[in-house]
Amino acid sequence: MTDLLRIAGRAVAVPLGALARWRRGKPMHPRGAVLDAVLERTGGPAGWGVPWLAGSGQEAVLVRLSRGAGLPTPLPDLLGLAVRLPGPDGPVDLLLSTTGRGRLTRWVPVPRRDAAAVHCSIMGYRTPAGPVFLAALPEPGAAPVTAEPGPVAAAARSGRLAFTLVAARGAGEWQPFARLRLLAPVPEVDPDLRFDAVRNPPPGLVPDGPMARFRAPAYGAAREGRGA
Repeated sequence: MTDLLRIAGRAVAVPLGALARWRRGKPMHPRGAVLDAVLERTGGPAGWGVPWLAGSGQEAVLVRLSRGAGLPTPLPDLLGLAVRLPGPDGPVDLLLSTTGRGRLTRWVPVPRRDAAAVHCSIMGYRTPAGPVFLAALPEPGAAPVTAEPGPVAAAARSGRLAFTLVAARGAGEWQPFARLRLLAPVPEVDPDLRFDAVRNPPPGLVPDGPMARFRAPAYGAAREGRGA
């Protein structure tokens, strides 16, 4: 099964590589808004053996909200929420996509129009407590926000765009560990800004499972396309 997933990933990487060269290194999520944000750690599950999830405090982070396939605005798209955090050995990247919220639908990609939606890692992480998944849940009462740079920027500036970051063991209950508040667009975005959830995981969380094995070749294709 593992070999089949890697073979499938390599097969998908071929057209993704061509698309990456055409889109300057971004085969997916070619267009989006990059914003400054604040991560307020509230202290998550302490018994999982992952100090990164259990920590508290506040730190400045970068967030990118984007449309996965780059479809025109009237159409729903697989939306992405990427978060870059500082880490002790380099940046930490979280890549979340719009999914369902339930015990099974949290692993099912769902096209959306509204950026204030549930985003899940889909990819699991290996930990001492077993497989862990991450998600960003919109705060209750959040107003719909069209997933385009203008509306996203306006919602962030007005304080209307925030998420609760949560973690779950397998199909277990979501456990909150932080609050993510989007602030305002970054004035000058580094054109070399790329997010990689496989190479830059949080400390104590090892990318694992079918999605990680399928995803790795796609990231490689994007990096090669970027170099080309």
